[in-house]
Amino acid sequence: MIKDRLNVIDGAASGVGKSLFDSMKAKGHIKFELFDVNGNLKLVKEIDNTVSAAGKNMIAEQLLASPTIAKPGWMELGTGTPAATKLGAYIIGSRKAFTSKTRANNVVTMVTTFAAGVGTGAITEAGVFNTATENAADMILYTNFGVITKAATDSLTITWTLTIN
Repeated sequence: MIKDRLNVIDGAASGVGKSLFDSMKAKGHIKFELFDVNGNLKLVKEIDNTVSAAGKNMIAEQLLASPTIAKPGWMELGTGTPAATKLGAYIIGSRKAFTSKTRANNVVTMVTTFAAGVGTGAITEAGVFNTATENAADMILYTNFGVITKAATDSLTITWTLTIN
């Protein structure tokens, strides 16, 4: 009888305040696919990345009736190390609009293809932005990585995912 009473109390207590232990996290992941002039896959690289403070603010802002922070729509490449709001050394002409942006449940997938002649060089950083203006804030997602050498005849496809858990 005492055991039955404890089980009821334990069960009720475990459900009280459960939402206090819930936490929401935003996590980015990036996949690079480098292709040669003939469309042959030369390199695949996948890494997790950082959701910036501006990115977290943008996510929260979208819940408002009239958000004032623009949604992301562009990626940019660089040869340095990212700063807090933009790339450290962006490649001129490399801020390109997303090829696609989709959502499946809690995951947003953004894809951009950098064609031959665009973003050429020793790439070491990339970012997702909410403006088309090169070398401008706000950087929503960013990462730096070991060198990806993109020749003038290569194309690079970046698939960037943002997962809210």
